[in-house]
Amino acid sequence: MSQQQTQRVAEQMRLIRRGVAQLISEAELEEKLTRSLATGVPLRIKAGFDPTAADLHLGHTVLLHKMRQFQELGHEVIFLIGDFTGRIGDPTGKNATRKPLTPEEVTANAQTYQKQVFHILDREKTRVVFNSSWMDKLSAVEMIQLAARYTVARMLEREDFANRYRQGQPIAIHEFLYPLVQGYDSVVLQADLELGGTDQTFNLLVGRELQKDSGQAPQCILTMPILEGLDGVQKMSKSLGNFIAIQDSPDEMFGKMMSLSDPLMWRYYELLSTLDMEQIEERRQQVEAGRFHPMEAKKLLAAELTQRFHGQDAASQARERFEAIFGHKELPSEVETITLASEGGSLGLASALTQCGLLASNSEAFRLIRQQAVAVDGQRISDDRLRLQAGGSYLLQVGKRRFARLVLT
Repeated sequence: MSQQQTQRVAEQMRLIRRGVAQLISEAELEEKLTRSLATGVPLRIKAGFDPTAADLHLGHTVLLHKMRQFQELGHEVIFLIGDFTGRIGDPTGKNATRKPLTPEEVTANAQTYQKQVFHILDREKTRVVFNSSWMDKLSAVEMIQLAARYTVARMLEREDFANRYRQGQPIAIHEFLYPLVQGYDSVVLQADLELGGTDQTFNLLVGRELQKDSGQAPQCILTMPILEGLDGVQKMSKSLGNFIAIQDSPDEMFGKMMSLSDPLMWRYYELLSTLDMEQIEERRQQVEAGRFHPMEAKKLLAAELTQRFHGQDAASQARERFEAIFGHKELPSEVETITLASEGGSLGLASALTQCGLLASNSEAFRLIRQQAVAVDGQRISDDRLRLQAGGSYLLQVGKRRFARLVLT
């Protein structure tokens, strides 16, 4: 290999490693990259997304950003929509069986996904596939033959299965099929590398084993960290209400970003920003040295992400509206996140303000709401009967200095 090729492989590996949790294995991937450069044949990069919800959130985009990086390096990116696996239901990270989706739900969600992912991926360089296109053709005999290629003992090496088995919780037979089908997808697509979250490691390893068993070179595995939600503790999830959806309005997206704690902001920078790591580190050092205010760093990140999904004009206007409402008073660097249970799917704003400790009584809350001294996600509220819907995250403000981030379940 020439010195120029060696340098190009090193440059690609440098970008690929950014933000990565685990890479199996670096040596194998370097070999694949070297062969790709020598032959001019791009690597096949696979990432699967089960259409389990209508909207994607920023947590999903961590993988999409890594896929975009592979596109920029000249490789073939395969966006696999798991319309077949979505009907099985993957319990990854859960201690109970996930309810499978109906075909109608899967189809509707898949259509929405395709509209959203090209905010990040290059449409012209993305190959979109559905695993139902080959799995629906498998006969019962072929499915049994696939199941014969893995043992129950190996399946119980998966942490959530092992935990449920030890605790006497039920594991349905169909759940064992999920990792097998995901692995078989890699065989069909002859993937060189598969991307996934750290909670998908077991399933990705199954793909390597099935490829070896099929006489293929095993795929490399690249896992990305799970992005924490607005609470900074649990992973971003619509069900937990700590999410920023791609479909959020510009004002919602900008406002939610501004409620991040300062430490969490840098994690979002690393996993979501298109800035080079050197630029991010320089910005961090300026903040730590007191030469740059952390709130301004947060505004720049909020504007970057809002622009990505809504355009420059919408991002600029969202920032202007945010600053007009909050003035030049800065949000606290640490906005407390409080999780409350809804009452029949919603919670009155007045009750939310008192339960979050921002006001002493409902009567005071009603009065201040009518006086427009209360804002939700940067919007002044005058309707004292307003109810907040479950499954959402809301930045509550009373006056100029009292704030709380409410996660309503």
